[in-house]
Amino acid sequence: MVTIGVYGFDGESFLQRLEHADVRLLLDVRQRRGVRGPEYAWANSLRLQAALAQARIAYEHHPELAPTTELRQLQYAEDDRQGVGKRSRRELAAEYIRRYTTEILDRADLAPIVSALPSSGTAALLCVERDPEACHRSLIAQRLTEQHHVMIEHLCPS
Repeated sequence: MVTIGVYGFDGESFLQRLEHADVRLLLDVRQRRGVRGPEYAWANSLRLQAALAQARIAYEHHPELAPTTELRQLQYAEDDRQGVGKRSRRELAAEYIRRYTTEILDRADLAPIVSALPSSGTAALLCVERDPEACHRSLIAQRLTEQHHVMIEHLCPS
């Protein structure tokens, strides 16, 4: 399994990165499946799903793994306190990690995701942040490794 964010890619380089990693299934773990800014219009749900279908990559939305609005606001407040923007964040706040883990991840059953992994090729966890350490997808990936022995690679833009 791989993880990938939206920031730092354009639509073409994003699809090329997925194809290079032999991704056959994309698991979208965003709550809101839109991204602000015209440079990221390609990542809005319907456009992304159409591009993935053309590339023969299956798509699934997993809102049960998305952080709540309240959790996102907690992270934004910490970003403001540290003077970093969402697109330049390098790590998650400790309180966000604690609450995401107890409120979302500990309640989630990841076994169906693991059993639905493609038999050939790979699956990708998608969110928006460029750096996996700045995104909840890294927490999901860590849990998949710890509990289900899934090998994870984080794909980042060049």
